[in-house]
Amino acid sequence: MRTARIAALAAALASCTPNGIPSSGGGGTGGGVVHTVDLNLTVYQNPTSTPYGPSIAIKPPILDVAVGDTIVFKNADGFNHTSSSLPLSSTNGETKFPSASPLGASALTESGTTLSGGWSSGALQAGATSQTVLADKAGTYLYGCFYHYSANMRGAIVAQ
Repeated sequence: MRTARIAALAAALASCTPNGIPSSGGGGTGGGVVHTVDLNLTVYQNPTSTPYGPSIAIKPPILDVAVGDTIVFKNADGFNHTSSSLPLSSTNGETKFPSASPLGASALTESGTTLSGGWSSGALQAGATSQTVLADKAGTYLYGCFYHYSANMRGAIVAQ
C-alpha cells in the first residue's frame, strides 16, 4: 500500500515538472512548450533555403523543439493545406526533401500524434488548426503539404 502511494506521488510530481511524464490522452502535451507553425501560401511566398532543400509558405521553415514539446499547425490563409510527415523511406536514408511528393491520398485524413510515429493534419481549411503532435523522440522530421508539395511547401522539425 505504501509503495503504491509513493509511486502515485512520484508520478504526480514528475508530471508537474517541465518535460515530466507525458499525458497519455490523445496526443496531449508532453509537459513542454506548445509551438504553432503557420501554413500560409499567400504571405510567406519567398523561398527559404534550408539544409533539407527549399521551403516556402511555412513559418518557421525549420522548427527547433525539445523532446516533450508539442506542435500544432495552423492554416493561416484561404487555401486548403496539410501538414504531413514524409516517410523516411522516401528520403533514401538522407535528410533531404524528396524532389517528387511521397504523399498519397492518406495525407488528406488526420492521423498520428507523435513525430516519430508519423502524422498528417488532414485537409485543413482556412483558419483551422491540426491535432497536437508530440515531440516524443530526438531527431529531424520532414513534412510537407499534400496540395502544394511541388511548390516547395515543406518544412522540418528538429527535436533535441
